Amino acid sequence: MEPIENRVADSEIQVFNLADLWDDRPVTELDISSFLVEGLMLKEKEFREAVKAHDWSQYADEHVALYCSTDAIVPTWSYMLIASKLYEVAHTTTMGRADDLLREYYARALDSVDWSRYEDRPVVVKGCGSDMVPEMAYVRATQKLQDVARKLMYGEPCSSVPLWRRPKETSDEEKPEEAEAVGVSADLPSPNA
Repeated sequence: MEPIENRVADSEIQVFNLADLWDDRPVTELDISSFLVEGLMLKEKEFREAVKAHDWSQYADEHVALYCSTDAIVPTWSYMLIASKLYEVAHTTTMGRADDLLREYYARALDSVDWSRYEDRPVVVKGCGSDMVPEMAYVRATQKLQDVARKLMYGEPCSSVPLWRRPKETSDEEKPEEAEAVGVSADLPSPNA
């Protein structure tokens, strides 16, 4: 009996797994309404006192998303003040909810990937791997990989959905001759005239 051959493992297919870009740090949403008077009004003195008294160490090495759950009018400087308290504590801080933080995280992570290892290779973007990966990351990865890959697929190497293939380059000898217009008068004005 012949040994079973794993053709997928022996192929030149590269797998790009977006979940591998995540650093496994917790994501925390910090609702700043707790720093407001009755959750609705920012009074500078009370706000600064509440920010000063808050235990910022609880966000150590976490990703923190700042938002306000109420319809309060919150000046920009208040988010900036909180961000300054998180600067040396949290791993990252952003404005918005957890989904916003994940989109920002993945945008930065994808910008820092060395795409050269996928140069002229068939690439499968691994799917269904993690709930942490936002859909925009798949779109951005597609765009980045189209700059370098020869072929792009989604799923698993053993069962993938084809997405894109770089068009084959043709030499001047292989290019078809341009067709001549038949029955068209050369005296007609051009559409752009």
